[in-house]
Amino acid sequence: MTRLSPQRRRLIAPALLGLVLLVVWALAASAASPVFLPGPAGVLARIVDDAITGALWPYLAVTLAEAGGGCLLGAVVALPLAVAIHRSAWFSDAVHPFLGATQAIPAIALAPLLVLWVGYGLIPVVLLCALIVFFPILVSAVVGLRMVPREVVDAARIDGAGSLGLLRHVEAPLALPSLLGGFKNGFALSVTGAVVGEMVMGGSGLGTVLTVQRDAVDTTGMFATIAWLCLIAAGAYSLITWWERRSAIVESLT
Repeated sequence: MTRLSPQRRRLIAPALLGLVLLVVWALAASAASPVFLPGPAGVLARIVDDAITGALWPYLAVTLAEAGGGCLLGAVVALPLAVAIHRSAWFSDAVHPFLGATQAIPAIALAPLLVLWVGYGLIPVVLLCALIVFFPILVSAVVGLRMVPREVVDAARIDGAGSLGLLRHVEAPLALPSLLGGFKNGFALSVTGAVVGEMVMGGSGLGTVLTVQRDAVDTTGMFATIAWLCLIAAGAYSLITWWERRSAIVESLT
C-alpha cells in the first residue's frame, strides 16, 4: 500500500473525519425535530445564504476584532512577564502562587466588574478576551524559554551575547514552537471569550446574533452561526500551524 505524503494526509484525514461526523449528524437529525436538531443540509443552506447576502459580515468583523484584539493584548502583557519569570527565580517564586490563584476565578464572573469599571461596548469584551488568553500564552512562553538547551545559552554568552541579544537570537527562536502552541489555544479561547462577553455585556458581534437567534428559537440559525465561529477558530489555528511549520523549515535550513 502506497503511503500518503504528510501534505495529502493532512487534507484527507480531516475530510474523512468530517464526512463521518456529517453522516452521524444526518442520522441523528432524521430522528429528531428540526427545532432540537436541524439537519446538515439546512444548516449548510443557511451558511451559504449568510455568505451570499452578507448579513453576518458586520457581526463577524466585530467578533474578529474582539478576539484578535484580546489575543494581542493578552500577548503584550504575557510575553514580557514570561521573560521576567524565566530570568528571575525570585520573581518567578513571587508571582506563581498568584497566577495559579487567578485561574480559580471564572472569566465570566469578571464580566459584571468590567461593565462596572469600563462600561459596555467593544473595550470590555476585548479586556475579557485578554484575561482569558493571558494564562495559556504565559505558560507556553515560559515552558518554551525553559526548554532552550542550557549549553546553547552558555555558548551564546561565551560568544558575547547580551541579555537582549540572547533573547532575540537564541531563546525566542527556539521557544517559538511552544509559543505558537499557546497562541493556537489562546485565539480559540479568545473567540469563546468574545461570544460569552457579548452575551453577558452586550455588543454587536456573533454573540449577540446567537442571543437573538436563541430568543427566536432559530435553531438552524444558531447552528450556522456556531459553524462560522468554528471556521474563525479553525482558520486561525491553520494559519498559526502554517507559520509554525514554515519557521521549523527555515530553522532547519539555517
